[in-house]
Amino acid sequence: MPPVFLCDAMLGGLARWLRAAGYQAEFDVHVQNGELVRRGTEEGKVIVTSDSDILDRYAVQNELVRAIYLPPGLSPIEQLSRVLQDMQLKLRSPRCMDCGGGLEEVEKRTVKEHLPESVKERFEDFFQCPRCRKVYWRGSHWDEIRQKLKWAVGEE
Repeated sequence: MPPVFLCDAMLGGLARWLRAAGYQAEFDVHVQNGELVRRGTEEGKVIVTSDSDILDRYAVQNELVRAIYLPPGLSPIEQLSRVLQDMQLKLRSPRCMDCGGGLEEVEKRTVKEHLPESVKERFEDFFQCPRCRKVYWRGSHWDEIRQKLKWAVGEE
């Protein structure tokens, strides 16, 4: 079973990139360190943090929960690279970058009203998140994201 990540309050950008890489990643800007460690321990989730104080928590010190420390100053894609390589993870099918839902292929006609005119004219393949209903397509932005993801896992 793939890991599920809990990102601390400083790592919202990383949570989005972990989702793009195909992993479930939760992020709450208001979460306190104690709550993050408690949830990671109870729910079996991997904590990702830039707060070195979390490393001093009992559950982390005694390996009751896995925690990955990322030094401040890294870009979200550099953070992603460290996490994926530290855990030896490969890219999976992308998830919704906004909410983490699994993307489903949908017919153009079912999402047409949510698309900009230029997208309606140029693209035929679409994906939608069943949770938040966001629509995705394989345009130049998709290609740029895939290139960054490949770099993060050391494929480029």
